[in-house]
Amino acid sequence: MAGSDTVAAPGVSRRRGSSLVLAVLALLLIVLFAGLGTWQVFRLQWKLDLIARVDARVHAVPVAPPDAARWARINAADDEYRRVELHGAYLYDLTTPVLALTEQGSGYWLLTPMCMTDGTIILVNRGFIPAELGARTRYTPQRAGNDPCAATASGLAPPLRITGLLRISEKGGAFTRTNDPVAGRWFSRDVAAIAAARNLGNVAPYFVDAAAKQNPPDSPDRPFGGLTVVRFANSHLAYALTWYALALMVAGAWWWVARGSLRRPGSDADAGDD
Repeated sequence: MAGSDTVAAPGVSRRRGSSLVLAVLALLLIVLFAGLGTWQVFRLQWKLDLIARVDARVHAVPVAPPDAARWARINAADDEYRRVELHGAYLYDLTTPVLALTEQGSGYWLLTPMCMTDGTIILVNRGFIPAELGARTRYTPQRAGNDPCAATASGLAPPLRITGLLRISEKGGAFTRTNDPVAGRWFSRDVAAIAAARNLGNVAPYFVDAAAKQNPPDSPDRPFGGLTVVRFANSHLAYALTWYALALMVAGAWWWVARGSLRRPGSDADAGDD
């Protein structure tokens, strides 16, 4: 009847509008979730490639450390965990203990400047000492005009050969604490800050984690080396599956709502039968 059509038409129009809005929202969510899932797939491929490259570096034959000409281009993607061999002499009196938490417990990393044969300085993490052994506070900054590598240059200090892994300088402080150079309290291996506190010049912008059994017999504190943990979090596959699952859930929910709407009395399908 004409009267019933006049009453039903506004309801049908409202349902059509609501269905259109839901369809658009569902489509946007599906595209968003699927896009995020695809992005995680690309991230997964990137992470697997990074792990493969780092694994190759860790087990490669040691090479010379990057020289001063390359310092400005040092970066984690291309250089971190590269196996290097150093030739020089330690400045033990300028060792900086840095708070550490390892599988062996809490303690300190001992970062010692090494004077290289080319006159540059590289900070070497000689290894770990447990907290109960304490860490002698070596804080005797170089005096103005004094060359810390003079003994090495004159041949008074015996040269050493050390192998280890190149590490990128850490910024700020670890354990939510900030480095305090004045008090000699260090919570991160910040090369630039340590070099400034020690008044050292011509220092490489990276440090080297010494391998196991690299400390000479007369090494102070006898730290444990070779404790570098090479591990990368890789949850990209789980994230990708989660995003794709959300996209499928939205698609399924929209289809379920759409089917229910079509089956209701007064739906578009019913209106077409009059």
